[in-house]
Amino acid sequence: MRNFDLAPLYRATVGFDQVADLMDRVLTSDVSQPSYPPYNIEKTADDAWRISIAVAGFTEDELSVELRENALLVSAKKAPEDTQRTYLHRGIATRAFERRFHLADHVRVTAASHQDGMLHIDLVREVPEALKPRRIEITNGVRDAAGEARPVN
Repeated sequence: MRNFDLAPLYRATVGFDQVADLMDRVLTSDVSQPSYPPYNIEKTADDAWRISIAVAGFTEDELSVELRENALLVSAKKAPEDTQRTYLHRGIATRAFERRFHLADHVRVTAASHQDGMLHIDLVREVPEALKPRRIEITNGVRDAAGEARPVN
């Protein structure tokens, strides 16, 4: 595997530490990441997404959805069965799992629902007014001490 030095990226940017951390995490992550349970991420609007996780065999009480430091943590643990069953074939996996999704700044979870063996988690990005782009007026003049524009003589 190739090793990439991200030090130049840290030196050449200001305030983009999270991007560099994300790239570092992706490049150093283990290739054999767990694939259970399968999930989809769909874009439902310009600033909205839905994560759908296949959780067949789990009830709402056995599922957990938490937010921890810009990370969405979804986990499940199957309660022990009361009766002994004899399976001829057991193809539905109900083993415990923990799935982590790293969220960007200003992304929040708006809802979580469990329906037809799928756990749906809705996300939306809400950028504060102070961080939204704003147009700066360009004037033809010099500003005085009060901040008022004066024409140049």
